[in-house]
Parts: sequence; structure tokens; C-alpha cells
Amino acid sequence: MTTRPQNAHQTRLLELLRDGGPRSRAELGDLVHMSRSKVAVELDRLAELGLIQNAGLAASRGGRRSGIVSLSPSLRFVGIDIGATSIAVAVTDGELRVLGKLQEPCDVRQGPDAVLGLALTLVAKLRDQGLLPQIHGVGLGVPGPVSFREGVPVVPPIMPGWDRYPVREALGRELGCPVQVDNDVNIMAVGEQHAGSARSVDDFLFIKIGTGIGCGIVVDGSVYRGASGSAGDIGHIRVAASGPTCACGNVGCLEAFFSGAALKRHATSAARSGQSPYLAARLAEAGKVRVEDVAQAMMAGDAAAMRLVRAGGERVGQVLASLVSFFNPGLIVLGGSVPSLLGHPLLAEIRSVVYRQSLPLATGNLPIVLSELSDSAGVIGATRGISDHVFSAP
Repeated sequence: MTTRPQNAHQTRLLELLRDGGPRSRAELGDLVHMSRSKVAVELDRLAELGLIQNAGLAASRGGRRSGIVSLSPSLRFVGIDIGATSIAVAVTDGELRVLGKLQEPCDVRQGPDAVLGLALTLVAKLRDQGLLPQIHGVGLGVPGPVSFREGVPVVPPIMPGWDRYPVREALGRELGCPVQVDNDVNIMAVGEQHAGSARSVDDFLFIKIGTGIGCGIVVDGSVYRGASGSAGDIGHIRVAASGPTCACGNVGCLEAFFSGAALKRHATSAARSGQSPYLAARLAEAGKVRVEDVAQAMMAGDAAAMRLVRAGGERVGQVLASLVSFFNPGLIVLGGSVPSLLGHPLLAEIRSVVYRQSLPLATGNLPIVLSELSDSAGVIGATRGISDHVFSAP
């Protein structure tokens, strides 16, 4: 079983060492407002538990030099980010620095046995590289609604066979450590909060545009999941009375108009109709059109590709304008494969719509930015979440 702290004071000390790196005992005492003797007692107990270690002496502050402490170098957390078409597995140390990462294509529709089996295979490869002497906790994200309390997906639209599958129980049994399961967009939001653009923001939205569209909502520094865990499922907000049928079965959802899957469908249509000579050439050469091809066509000045990006940005911007008026966030971060590939042209269109359609009071100091962490946001957020759990007192 993973060793855990025994009280709230020890939890706070571990969090400070995780988020700020090695610190002197005197500095830690100042930060937690505890006497040196009390800090010494708690730190000595954490050292006995194997969670921290002594790391030399600090510079003198006018008297006896204070000892420096750091998290144990043997601490290891694993982050697993399962997307609709790929899976990433990373291992971090106690300070959540990524020590190794593996990523492979993976169709989530293959079902939990196949996908989780691949995840365990990637964990084993990282262990074979000598990066996992022990696993203290695993955080995992999946592209669908999750009951966070139970650790199971609940009726996920693009994940056949996953409904109420005991993901947390299955992985915990295989790996022998605590496991935390969440929606993939939520873990990406936590990743941005820990190491990305949202480090100093307490209220923000993280928008993932990939195969589908989702929103991570952070309120007062914590992820808001809603009453049943489905908060932020903005891809299924209806934006038109008619239109393409969505994966959820409804018509006119945002996700059906603009997502990775929708963009590829629209781009293929533009290629076949002759509207885009660039995309037509890619279709003839490769037999399919990818989001990457749309990005390259747009950069080459292809008019049809630019229209697709503008139309998609307008749809997303309209939904975000409503969210801004309702939630009044301090920041919006765009992540996922589509913003990563389409970049600033998509960002500019979304910004234009949000700033034009929302009230000036809500947008007067509202940055809308691309993710700094790209495809690492999920695994970093997953390890941050499980480290919060492991570092909390039972």
C-alpha cells in the first residue's frame, strides 16, 4: 500500500515541496505558520515514512543554518491520458516532472479490456526502462463522462462497452496502488493549472477540441464536475435546429459542426467537390484527409480550408461567448489536437466572436490563449490529481 501522510500539517508540507521544490525547514515553518519545533516533528515523521529526505543546508539567515528538505527521489506517479484515437502514458517524480512518456495510436472503441491492456503494456515498458521502482499512484483520464466518486465512465457517447466499467478497481488491482479516474478534459485543465497558462488563475475554462469537444471548469482553484460528473460537456450544446447527427444521437450539436471528426468530414467533402484543390490532392494521394492537411492547406492560402476554420471558430466562439456571460472566467485556454494544429488562425476567429458577442465587463480583461503544454497537459494533470490524493491524510 502507498504510504500517506498522517495529518493536514504533513499534507501541506508535502504540497509545498511538490509545487515549490526543495525548501529549508525555516522557510517551510514561515509558510505554514508553525513553530520550528512543530515543523521539525512533522518533517521527521515524513522522513520516517519515506516521503521526504534531507538535502543539505540552506544559506545562513544570521544564525544556525537551516536544513533543506525535498521529496523522496523514489516517489513515482503515473499519468494515463486516453483519447478517442490515442493513448499517452507518462511517469513523473514527486515534483511532477515528466521522467518518461510513451504515446501510441489507440481506438477507444476497442473497449476497456483492449485499451487498458495497452495502458498496462506501456506502464511495463516504462518500468523496464528503470523509471518505475515503485508506483505510488495512477491518474487516468477518459474521453467521456465519469462518476468521479465511483471511478467509472457513465454512458460515454464515443466509448462503446465502457459504461460503468470498473476502471479504478481494475487498474488498482493490477498495479497495487491508488487510482483516480476522471474525464480527460478535467485532467487537462488541472495540468494547465499546475504547469501551464493557468498557474495563477483560480477561475478559468479549458476547452479541448479533438475528436470531440469538452470543457474543464475550474472554480476557486478546484475542478467543478457538477452533481453527477457531467459538467462541461459543451460539445453537446445544440447550436442549430438542424444539421448533422452527433455521436450522442441528437442533431445540431456543436461537436457535430466542428471537432476533429467533423472537420475531417467537411474537408473530405470539400476535396471531393473540387472546392479545395489542395485537399483534393491529399485525398487522392493518401485516401483520406486529416486535420493536419487542413492546417497545411490553410497555411498555403487554400480558400476552402480557411472557410472551414473560420466557420468552426465562429461556432465555438458563439458557445464560448454564452459561457463567458454566464461564468465570467478569468482565462480561457484552448487545447487538444485541433487548436494545436490550426493554431492562431483558429484562435483569432474564436477571440473575435467572444469579444464581439460578450459584455465588455466580462471580456475587458479576459485572455483567450492556446495551451502551453500541448499533449502533455493530460498526463501532468492526471499525476497532479493522484498526488493530491496520495498526499492527503486518510
